[in-house]
Amino acid sequence: MSQQSNPNQNEQNTCSRCVMDTSDPNINFDEDGVCNHCSSFEKVTQKHWFPNSEGLVKLDQIVESIKSERCGLKYDVLMGLSGGVDSSYLALKMKEYGLSVLAVHVDAGWNSEMAVSNIELVVSSCGFDLKTVVLDWDEVRDLQLAYFQSGVANQDVPQDHAFFANLFYLAKKEGIRHIVSGGNIATESIFPSGWHCDAMDSANLKDIQRKFGSVKLKSYKVINWFDYWINIPYIKKITTIRPLDYLDYNREKAIEELQKIGYKPYGNKHGESRFTRFFQNYFLVKKYGYDKRRPHFSSLIMSGQMSRNEALVKLKQPAYENHSLMIEDISYVCKKLRITESELHGFIDSTNRSYTDFANWDAKNKILTNTLRAYSKLKIRLKCLTSPHEVIKNE
Repeated sequence: MSQQSNPNQNEQNTCSRCVMDTSDPNINFDEDGVCNHCSSFEKVTQKHWFPNSEGLVKLDQIVESIKSERCGLKYDVLMGLSGGVDSSYLALKMKEYGLSVLAVHVDAGWNSEMAVSNIELVVSSCGFDLKTVVLDWDEVRDLQLAYFQSGVANQDVPQDHAFFANLFYLAKKEGIRHIVSGGNIATESIFPSGWHCDAMDSANLKDIQRKFGSVKLKSYKVINWFDYWINIPYIKKITTIRPLDYLDYNREKAIEELQKIGYKPYGNKHGESRFTRFFQNYFLVKKYGYDKRRPHFSSLIMSGQMSRNEALVKLKQPAYENHSLMIEDISYVCKKLRITESELHGFIDSTNRSYTDFANWDAKNKILTNTLRAYSKLKIRLKCLTSPHEVIKNE
């Protein structure tokens, strides 16, 4: 069973600066062959990325502000810990900054043995309390199969939605106002919106489960639109902070630092989950022609951690560098989900669908965005209206 690449690869246009190509349906290039992702990177980094002394000052201020708000609570912050490089390195940094952290691991049934070991090492080294949330496997399995049948691209939703929903609701329950995330611009700035849907879109998740699932989601936590966009950020005032965006975060250096405590790297990004490894390196490539190494490498190129030539050389290799591991993962996924390899490839060969073929949050999100934009403009206008009166009064 061999790994197949996108059959149109040689005909595709590739960005002259990064390695994103026309497998992204929404990509466009300027006259120099530079793609819209590179242009967006420049705009985003000006406001949100500070891998320098300015970032250290900002992070110091954030940490001090968090500590001052504890008010007798046991924890300053809550953080999700997957065992991956980003969250594990973040844990080390939060220890250095002296924050009291409640680490949370959501076990969706796909942990690699190495991930379990790495989580234990990180928690032990940092001295953090760890809360593990184990999801009901029958519910996760049924939801995963529903997503296979749906034909949508983002097959990681059953895991990702549960991870974040549990973090948000646990923060609300524990009275913790700050969640620190390992998300970062340095390694994750580029990702084509045309490849996926919002994992937090519970309307999408529920509709797919309703149409293709057979098990009622009783214990699986689903976050609704009001909680996600209004209640949690504005009423409960729970904030999500990305400390790595204030540090000179280099993935290879982070791995070296983690290895000092016995941490073992996975090779691929997000290799801590056996399903995610299979999904990104096999299922996604074969069914949709999407190679998630492209946005990852492009992010590293933009942050100066990889050369474009190095990325192009790596992309010539199969996503699964180890063929026997690919065979092992396919067998494991089928056995875990209780399906045959023939059924799995039936899902791969089935019609591809967009998340917009199912109920979703898009309309509500558009209304919210327009409302916030109008409110922002109104504030500016009101400020302009009051200024002349102040001038007249002073005169």
